[in-house]
Amino acid sequence: MIPVARTPATCEDGGMSDALDFLVKLLDIEPIEVNIFRGVSPDEHRQRVFGGQVAAQSLMAAGRTVERGRVHSLHAYFLRPGDPTVPILYEVDRIRDGRSFTTRRVVAIQHGQAIFNMATSFHVEEEGPLEHQFPMPEVPDPESLPTLRERLEPYRDRLAEWFARPHPIDQRHIGRLPWAAEEAGDEPVQRLWIRADGQLPDDPLLHACIATYASDMSLFDTMLAPHAVHWDDADFMGASLDHCMWFHRPFRADEWLLYDMDSPTAYGARGLARGFLFTRDGRLAVSMVQEGLMRVVSRASTRLEP
Repeated sequence: MIPVARTPATCEDGGMSDALDFLVKLLDIEPIEVNIFRGVSPDEHRQRVFGGQVAAQSLMAAGRTVERGRVHSLHAYFLRPGDPTVPILYEVDRIRDGRSFTTRRVVAIQHGQAIFNMATSFHVEEEGPLEHQFPMPEVPDPESLPTLRERLEPYRDRLAEWFARPHPIDQRHIGRLPWAAEEAGDEPVQRLWIRADGQLPDDPLLHACIATYASDMSLFDTMLAPHAVHWDDADFMGASLDHCMWFHRPFRADEWLLYDMDSPTAYGARGLARGFLFTRDGRLAVSMVQEGLMRVVSRASTRLEP
């Protein structure tokens, strides 16, 4: 088990913060056999493994079996809550190695059961004359916005240990924090700037994995924005059900990315959220969609399995 980073996360010299260095090591999964890798979780008091971690480690496992091309899409299902106290085995199935596209399937296993399943595809870069994209929304520059720690100061007592924990992703929220609303009625829209807290190596797969990790930190909050519901409410059960991403253009996860999110609908105990990552110069780099379980129960329950 890897111990959790306890040193300050902020990087002042342009290098890599301790929290980001910890995350990079977390994603450096161990090969233990052909097509089989082992990953661990931070030594934290979590009820389950963070979904973004499992998705990022799965993508890293798939990418390490690919010789040509960059990841262009992933489609994943969260099947069972991950146990943070034991390692996760990642089994990679080499579905196809083609001239332009390579396909992999990854199954994450704990206690003899699949907890996560991902299909991912890699594409050899090529030129194409047909190109368009949505324009990036006009928003304040990230430097003009307070840090996440500054925004969370009023909630220090409520967040306790989570507040004190260093974070590998620098987040600058635009507008009200999604979990700050006490009453229903907010628009299901959220925008923030994100970047890795320090400089990463020039490895496109690592940058994609960092973006995958970060993408699962905010989408669900967008689904909850119109509702007077919080993660720590005793009568609420929430969990990510599936997660899809499309990587359109090259980007660096250690440079500012605008994370633009909305939630078109929620119905039948399920909500849907969309996200778009724009580079600072306005290029649409990544698109994603996530569906989540939004269950209101009559009695508190610690079991979050869908």
